[in-house]
Amino acid sequence: MADAGRRILVATLVAGTLDIAAAAILALQAGRTPDGMLRGVASGPFPGASGWGTAGAALGLAVHFAIMAVMAALFVLAADRLPLLKARRLAAGIGYGVASWAVMNLIVLPLRWPGIFPHLDPRTVATQLFCHIVLVGIPIALVAARR
Repeated sequence: MADAGRRILVATLVAGTLDIAAAAILALQAGRTPDGMLRGVASGPFPGASGWGTAGAALGLAVHFAIMAVMAALFVLAADRLPLLKARRLAAGIGYGVASWAVMNLIVLPLRWPGIFPHLDPRTVATQLFCHIVLVGIPIALVAARR
């Protein structure tokens, strides 16, 4: 189990860092600030966080990595029980990226912000699928397959 814990930690740090870096870049491209984006992340579980300044941004970063830790743990633990996920790690990572996009964008975000989500215009979907597949799903699957 110590090995699984190490892989969960590494997958969390790698995918979490790649994903939050992409989110910061996308925020800047949209004319927003990374700290505002992070406060938005924090406002999911903590509705007042958007007005909490630096503390809200730090909380958003913690929330992001907590979500990523759950995503990494689910895949690592599943891959330890289903050898096909390790044998076909690239395909599994792509599938996990698509699944994580679907859960976040079609279930989680619309439940929290029903008037705003989902964003299903082609550019947003393509950008989000790229991030979830290339920056989250594949890295988690590659780390999960390591011994």
